[in-house]
Amino acid sequence: MPLNISFKPIPVLIDGHDTDGNLILSDGQLTAVIVRLDGESHEPEHKGLWNLEAGFGKCAVRYAPLFKTPEEAGAWVEQTLTTIL
Repeated sequence: MPLNISFKPIPVLIDGHDTDGNLILSDGQLTAVIVRLDGESHEPEHKGLWNLEAGFGKCAVRYAPLFKTPEEAGAWVEQTLTTIL
């Protein structure tokens, strides 16, 4: 049965940049926080991509890919939560 992945846009305070954030919820539970990279400290090819700032449960990983859209991040969350280790 697929999970109900939803998003809640929310500003994130990170030193005046990278403020465009989204909470990712899975069946109503907070699963991840993603932030769009827009600060000057980021590589030009990474600007505009979405970074996992915090993951919870199985999404609490040290290294996650960068995502083109919040929906792509949501698909990663669903895959991570439904993969049996």
